[in-house]
Amino acid sequence: MTLGLINANPVVHAKKERVARTEDPHGDDAVDPLDIYDFVRDIRDPEHPYSLEQLSVLSEESITVDEKLGRILITFTPTIQHCSMATVIGLCLRVKLKHCFPPHYKVDIKVSPGSHANEESVNKQLNDKERVAAALENPNLRQLVDECLYSSEL
Repeated sequence: MTLGLINANPVVHAKKERVARTEDPHGDDAVDPLDIYDFVRDIRDPEHPYSLEQLSVLSEESITVDEKLGRILITFTPTIQHCSMATVIGLCLRVKLKHCFPPHYKVDIKVSPGSHANEESVNKQLNDKERVAAALENPNLRQLVDECLYSSEL
């Protein structure tokens, strides 16, 4: 049995030009949403040979940082409401961000409100440490995440 693509014809957008920055206006420990976006924008979609940026799953505006509370919130929008890869996309974001920001920051990853049929369930899975750890122990799922993170086809 061959599984077809959930979204066989996604809308593909042009990549934005990267902003070159030579100095850090925020200091050593501050986190800038644009830095986070630049770090995760090239993650490949698990179902298509396009980046999350190209599919408009992620944008600069979908990342917020609250320095006072030490929180980073990434909100992504799956290409379709019944996207079966939403949790994989969230895992990719979490793995990519795992070690690159100061340890006192809490990273929350959520689907955009109203963008997924199982929004509450997906959000719960993506922000539960035990579920994330268990998912990443699955060798097939870990391989898929690694392929999305380290794909050189983009």
